[in-house]
Amino acid sequence: MPVYLLVDNGSKQPDATLYLRCLAAQLSEHTGKKIHPVSLQHSNAISAAELAGTPADVFHAFLRAQLDQGEREFVVVPLFFGVSRAITSFIPDEVSELQAEFPDFTVKVAPVIWPLPEGEPRLAQIVSDHIRQATEGSGSDNHVVLVDHGSPTPAITEVRRHIARMLEEQHAMSVGQAVMERREGKEYDFNGELLASWLAEQAGQGVDSIIVAMLFFLPGRHAGPRGDVQKICDNVVKDYPRLNYVITPLISSHPLLLDILRDRLEVAEQL
Repeated sequence: MPVYLLVDNGSKQPDATLYLRCLAAQLSEHTGKKIHPVSLQHSNAISAAELAGTPADVFHAFLRAQLDQGEREFVVVPLFFGVSRAITSFIPDEVSELQAEFPDFTVKVAPVIWPLPEGEPRLAQIVSDHIRQATEGSGSDNHVVLVDHGSPTPAITEVRRHIARMLEEQHAMSVGQAVMERREGKEYDFNGELLASWLAEQAGQGVDSIIVAMLFFLPGRHAGPRGDVQKICDNVVKDYPRLNYVITPLISSHPLLLDILRDRLEVAEQL
């Protein structure tokens, strides 16, 4: 029986690890398999006291501990929207380093949540549901912006573009796009407009109601209460007091995500 890992990039914020644990427990129930919540990095900086007394597991140390116990088969289910450097570089490099000491083990990595070019209609449905939930009772004049973190990898921005296109074509929504942050330089212009600039531009044109649709899985420094996205919105409101905004729930809060993760796990088992 393989050891199953639900893997995120990791965060120094306790909520991210706590929510990852919750999602892994739900996926365990959903699949009938023991799913271990494991971060690639960062989370081991959180004190155990902030994590109900149990330190976070990070990828390298977790695999080594399992290998020391005799485990040799691993299935990684990545909680990633697209194929980032975490998938193409970090995980392979960590596995190669451990294989120098344990040459007889295998790691199968499941497809990401939105594989290109085919995409994942259920993820678009999650975002659509969250937008419609946010607009209930608030009228029909809301403007929508789909926001992701921002990435130095063009394929990740392409995921956001595909989702926005599917929302417009299949869910009859007009959707703007923005990025929470991006690196300096023209080589990163593919990321698109910063959220702060997009909001200010809309508010300056007289828009007074905006839905900020979150393309984030877990709470942490960027997403969730008092996260960077909320701070960005609040700062714009200081300049445009008439602007109202609603931030949608995170992707992990929707039950359809468990179905997607289960299917990704099953694909990996057949690799």
